[in-house]
Amino acid sequence: MSADNPDPDRPSSGAVPPYVESPGDRPAAPYPDRAAAIGPVPPASLTWYGAPPVAGTPRPGLRPQLGWAAAGAFGVVILGVPLGLLWAALAPDTPVVQTESGAVYGESQPEQPIAADGWFSLLGLGFGIVVAVGLWFLLRRFRGPIGLAAAVLGSLGAALVAWQVGQRVGLATFERLLVTAAEGQTFGQPAQLRAGGVEWVGLLPVPYGNVLLPAFGAAVGYTLLAGWSRWPSLRPEPTPEWPAGPGVSWASAETPTPSAAPEPPGPGAAEPPRG
Repeated sequence: MSADNPDPDRPSSGAVPPYVESPGDRPAAPYPDRAAAIGPVPPASLTWYGAPPVAGTPRPGLRPQLGWAAAGAFGVVILGVPLGLLWAALAPDTPVVQTESGAVYGESQPEQPIAADGWFSLLGLGFGIVVAVGLWFLLRRFRGPIGLAAAVLGSLGAALVAWQVGQRVGLATFERLLVTAAEGQTFGQPAQLRAGGVEWVGLLPVPYGNVLLPAFGAAVGYTLLAGWSRWPSLRPEPTPEWPAGPGVSWASAETPTPSAAPEPPGPGAAEPPRG
């Protein structure tokens, strides 16, 4: 025993001894509050690194996707009937005058046919965008190329239906007046589509002009919705749940930094009484 280190069993460097004797000669932790501050550390095999994995909603098979897409496209085609009626109501009639040689336009350069084409273009473009938004939310489980095809093909079919329905509103009355109207009588010609239609190439019908605008609006609207979607799969995914089961931790596997522990007694401090 020396003057600097009165107790030869206690190290003079201030190192923490492996244990401190307790009254029952049982080894005890040198600083029990250190373990309480740290808490139990879960095994590395049961620790998630970062965010937990999220299981996405399984995508249905190809046959259900095609079936729902066909049903959605057919529903859009049926909407072409009210679209054609709306076009016929908004497009102005072209004034026609009955003469000795037949019916002629009441104006030398009538603007009504141009207005009819303009109304069809605006209504068709807006209709395609509305269809894209509607199918995006109604067929949310089938988002992707199949949903895009349903929106485009359905809008194209609706445009053809609207064209045929709209130009037939009042057509029977107009054709009757062409035959029975007296000379000098003025009547109106229903809306006709001049900037679009269907051209037959052999046995294949090829639409052209502003009848393609609804399909164009649907394609652009659906593509923008897909580009702005926050889900990589374009379908809503479940929110991750944070289980609180024993032995599993969502934190990092690194050992947490312990809180401040009491300093070990100095070399010259008095020892606690021993039993």
